Amino acid sequence: MSGLLNTDDTKKTADQTTGGITGGISGAGKTVTSTLGNTLGGIANTAGGVVGSAGRGLGDTVTSVAGETGRPIGDGLKNLSGGIEKGVKDVSQGVKDTGEWKKSEGSS
Repeated sequence: MSGLLNTDDTKKTADQTTGGITGGISGAGKTVTSTLGNTLGGIANTAGGVVGSAGRGLGDTVTSVAGETGRPIGDGLKNLSGGIEKGVKDVSQGVKDTGEWKKSEGSS
């Protein structure tokens, strides 16, 4: 009779129990870091978009007001702000990927 209660289905090894606990903790950690990563990445994306839009607008304004003489300055402002926007976008994507525990391209 005692064999009925101690079947292989009811026995848990230390590894199985620990794996269950570790898996639960890992899952909770991933949820928190994912939420944090997505939040910070979204805020950075918004800030980068604002900088990019403002720079393009300012560059267009300089070009419109100063004409051909101001075009190099206006284009420079647009290019600079576009570069900042792209850089922030790339970093924020990295933050999101890290929060989701993804490996970024190029890492081993």
